[in-house]
Amino acid sequence: MILAKICVLGDISVGKTSLIRRYVDREFSDAYLSTVGVKISRKFVKLAGVHDESPREIQMVLWDLEGGSTFHDVSESYLQGAHAAVIVGDLTRLDTIDRIENHLDHFLKVNPRAWAVVALNKSDALAEKPDLSSNSWDSRKAVIQTMCTSARSGGGVDRLFEEIGMHLISEHTDGPAR
Repeated sequence: MILAKICVLGDISVGKTSLIRRYVDREFSDAYLSTVGVKISRKFVKLAGVHDESPREIQMVLWDLEGGSTFHDVSESYLQGAHAAVIVGDLTRLDTIDRIENHLDHFLKVNPRAWAVVALNKSDALAEKPDLSSNSWDSRKAVIQTMCTSARSGGGVDRLFEEIGMHLISEHTDGPAR
């Protein structure tokens, strides 16, 4: 079994907790509950192997980190030992998208060999898909994927975590996948 620590980072109220809850518990709530410190969830999944089709078991340990700016200084101890990160931005608040690079830099400073997936959340609130071509993080080697998600509808959430799982399997099959 592959055991992986995945940190979920982003500004306050971008939907980090909602994405995890949608994926782990298959639930969504409009009630806003601010995460204080860190909340840890686990999800066991089986995914087909990369070179063979036999399923591989993965235990994702999801660390939902508080998004407050004062927490940013304290969070390094929570980030240590992570295999990957999900960096979340809110498509309805462009300032949160602008700070994705900061969250990515902070994570990679603590885990320089790790990688990340960027989740542009609340895509259900937009009339049309945003243009993602001018973002500053997508060309970075550590970012394996950028995708739109909606914790409310569930759109893209399973695919987001499946990408993470497949990359973890690839790392354990071929060595570090970069």
